[in-house]
Amino acid sequence: MSLVSSLIERNHPGSGRELLVGGLPVRELAERHGTPLYVYDTATIDRQLSRLRGALPPGFSVWYSIKANPCPAVLRHFLARGCGLEVASAGELAGALTAGCPAERVFYAGPGKTEAELEEAVARGVGEIHVESLTEAGRIGAIARRHGVRVAVALRVNPGALAQGGAMRMGGKAAPFGVDEERIDEALDLMEADPALDLRGLHLFAGTQILDHTVVVGQYRHGLRLARRVAARLGRPLHTLDFGGGFGIPYFANETELDVDKLREELRALFADVEGDALFRGTRFVVEPGRYLVGEAGIFVTEITDIKVSRGKTFLITDGGMNHHLAASGNLGQVIKRNYPIAVAGRLGEEPTVAADVVGPLCTPLDTLGRDVALPPASVGDLVVIFQSGAYGLTASPVMFLGHPVPAEIVVAGGRVELARPRTASGAAFLRQVEP
Repeated sequence: MSLVSSLIERNHPGSGRELLVGGLPVRELAERHGTPLYVYDTATIDRQLSRLRGALPPGFSVWYSIKANPCPAVLRHFLARGCGLEVASAGELAGALTAGCPAERVFYAGPGKTEAELEEAVARGVGEIHVESLTEAGRIGAIARRHGVRVAVALRVNPGALAQGGAMRMGGKAAPFGVDEERIDEALDLMEADPALDLRGLHLFAGTQILDHTVVVGQYRHGLRLARRVAARLGRPLHTLDFGGGFGIPYFANETELDVDKLREELRALFADVEGDALFRGTRFVVEPGRYLVGEAGIFVTEITDIKVSRGKTFLITDGGMNHHLAASGNLGQVIKRNYPIAVAGRLGEEPTVAADVVGPLCTPLDTLGRDVALPPASVGDLVVIFQSGAYGLTASPVMFLGHPVPAEIVVAGGRVELARPRTASGAAFLRQVEP
């Protein structure tokens, strides 16, 4: 079964010739809200959250990483299901609080927090600030003393080579993220010596888009070993051990799903001795996934506005492009352009007899959403759907480029539709603002 077919079967039940989201035809959603359009399905979010919680040992908490998709309706959905939120900027913190998240249910990470951002985090009383450098530790301590408070912090660790893995490595090498593992003792001494800092835990995050469960287990094994050493050195158990996120989803034809059954089995074995270990007495284990929870739940819908054949190649020109979905264009970390799963929404099941490039409306050859995609013959007005678009879609895209309208975002829950963000002309408005 192709990746497109498996995604439709799993996430879009009832679809025949027409793609359905939560039982609603995509054509109907597009007619009501315009294109291009992002559509998120809460049923898929709930399934992924349930699968993840089922794979984790007892006592784990899930904190959703806002950077994957900060749509306010999505944040409220996770909060309603008992999740905390992880943020990496003052804007994300404001989004979390506006969505109704208590400040103490927020973790704040990020390697470049400004003085103003740290002031805001301290004033709001966020659950933990994750310290990314010795300089930042000193800065937080000074702010805490000015406010007359003791600030809960965790040390983000850039782990050693044993914790490498994932499609995008964030640790195990020279990196701007966290304090290198070999400098942990130095960081602990500095933070423990500052009475304004309440050192509560560790944050270990080595990579992202992991599809191999053995890589996850290896990273968790390394994290437990590191936490034991730190707890022994401090003479007390850590309050929090944050393993970060990293769980991946398949984007391309040669990729397979993360095996959550094997993950569950091996994590349970790994954590079997933790419960009776005095160094982990009262420790809260946390994961902060984003992509795994929302990636499959979203689709990007764009209308074909023109069809051209140029020197033997067919181009489907659409009203949505890389300015709306940079990741699908391959311009968000791909070294070699690979296609996200793509289909024509109203022609499911038809024979794919055309190899076409799906391109957006921008005046740049980079604006290619799909290259040599096998599709059925399409017509102007048909809808192209890009799957796996719930994470790092709209807000990871250069929406101001060339001044096109910003797509609407809608959330489908139990057959009901919520307009999460209306379509806006902010790109054009931005260009007007810079006129002399």
